[in-house]
Amino acid sequence: MVTEILCPALFIVAPASGQGKTTITAAIARYHRLQGREVRIFKMGPDYLDPQILEQASGHPVTQLDLWMAGEAYCRQQFYDAAKTADLILVEGAMGMYDGEPSSADLAVRFGIPMAIVMNVKAMAQTAAALATGLANYRADVDVVGLIANHCASARHLQLIEDALPAELPLLASFANNPEISLPERHLGLVQANEISEELEQRFNAAAQCVSATALAELPRGVPFYSQHLAPPPQLLSGLKLGIAKDEAFSFIYPANTQLLERMGAELHYFSPIHDSALPSVNALWLPGGYPELHAQALADNTAMHAQLQAFFQSGRPIVAECGGFMYCLSKLRDLAGNVYPMLGLLPGEAVMRERGGCQGMQTVILPSGEMRGHAHHRSLASVDIEPVAFGKRPAHSAPGEAIYCDKGLTASYIHLFFPSAPHLVAQLFTGENA
Repeated sequence: MVTEILCPALFIVAPASGQGKTTITAAIARYHRLQGREVRIFKMGPDYLDPQILEQASGHPVTQLDLWMAGEAYCRQQFYDAAKTADLILVEGAMGMYDGEPSSADLAVRFGIPMAIVMNVKAMAQTAAALATGLANYRADVDVVGLIANHCASARHLQLIEDALPAELPLLASFANNPEISLPERHLGLVQANEISEELEQRFNAAAQCVSATALAELPRGVPFYSQHLAPPPQLLSGLKLGIAKDEAFSFIYPANTQLLERMGAELHYFSPIHDSALPSVNALWLPGGYPELHAQALADNTAMHAQLQAFFQSGRPIVAECGGFMYCLSKLRDLAGNVYPMLGLLPGEAVMRERGGCQGMQTVILPSGEMRGHAHHRSLASVDIEPVAFGKRPAHSAPGEAIYCDKGLTASYIHLFFPSAPHLVAQLFTGENA
């Protein structure tokens, strides 16, 4: 039997990236959290950095949702489970509201969530109202409840925008160009939350004050969320002890992935390739993505960990390495300044950081035993001296995706895997059936 829960919800979208969606979503979350409300946030698309920021703002883990990568049934159940305990559900969109297939607008429409448009209104006035009106009316099925004007210069600037908006598209709030609430960035997006945790607290609280006198201080209307009654995942990892690299260099880990691993019976043991000299006693390893290029010297200096990981690899036990973890498995890493650092050497090759270029987009990993969905997002270029066993498949065009390498028990690629898209293949990867 399908059950329904009503919960206030708002989907934060924008005309493009860089408009301030994360800053505004965090501000709304922190304001309502300070009022004693339970706030649950979801992030549209395959993003690692924004969810770290939003988790700290809301006090709860942030789940990534995408209709292509995760599927409608998974998304539906995630919303329903959150609505059981939440006083407010927020969703931060990706890129522009109509960008991608499926887009943020597609996700919002599919689940009946009203949208608020965040727009950087610097250097425009009435034009901001025109753009917002066009976005709100581009499709007949979208529900846009108002505009949030970001980087507003003055009261007069705000008045010009507000007067130009149609009655059905009100101004919900405005935010000044305030360095006290903006979030610092680096080449792949925002700086990781754990690097600036105390500073973020100050920014969140300042941003919450900006919300207090606006319409965003009120709870949005309730949205009905419905149960999907998904079957529990099979216990295919019962008894498996899985080591997961997690530190300053490796932190791109979907909560959905670790939750699935535990639900399938795995026992998770975290270790630091930077700080630890020995691996935990485990049967398999997962080296996720992150920023190894920012910590290349520390990774290179930890020769004790190198020896541990090289011995693990030689034993033939399973290792799954994604993006930054894949770079760590290569022989060398070359940073933007041209400095070269020795890495693990599990695969013969080199990763070279680039100022521009790289890859971003959804891809399917195709292995002999099945398919799993994921995405790639990187600025480095890897040259590997062995032949790949397969290439990722892009959903929108025919060009080959990222190379996938297998040697002994190692499966390595730039692709970040979304484990819930293929639980049986996850089990095969970590139990060695793909080796």
